[in-house]
Amino acid sequence: EVALVESGGALVQAGGSLRLSCAASGFSFDDRSIGWFRQAPGKEREGVSCISSSDGTTYYADSVKGRFTISSDNAENTVYLQMNDLKAEDTAVYYCAATGPFVPALRDVFVECREVLQDYWGQGTQVTVSS
Repeated sequence: EVALVESGGALVQAGGSLRLSCAASGFSFDDRSIGWFRQAPGKEREGVSCISSSDGTTYYADSVKGRFTISSDNAENTVYLQMNDLKAEDTAVYYCAATGPFVPALRDVFVECREVLQDYWGQGTQVTVSS
């Protein structure tokens, strides 16, 4: 059974840090983009950061560049999102997602956190940043 299980969400003060984890099971981690999306109340879901499992290529939304870092442990089928200098506008439910397998020539397309390309989704974890 395919599963993406997020953890690490919490209530934190502005300027603080959190690390989210996404543990994948039930499918091969190889040659996929795995990453994080978020949805704030009243807003559409947006891509935050994604990483290619094949070569570690990363994508970050402009709003999180310099503050968030994505990494993966392929041996553990786990992706992490280190979030520093959190702001109130980072408050959202954070979802882990994974694309289908891709060929190397399409890596840049698949790593750009495109919702339509995600095959699997987690249930989400709440991040609340108090100002």
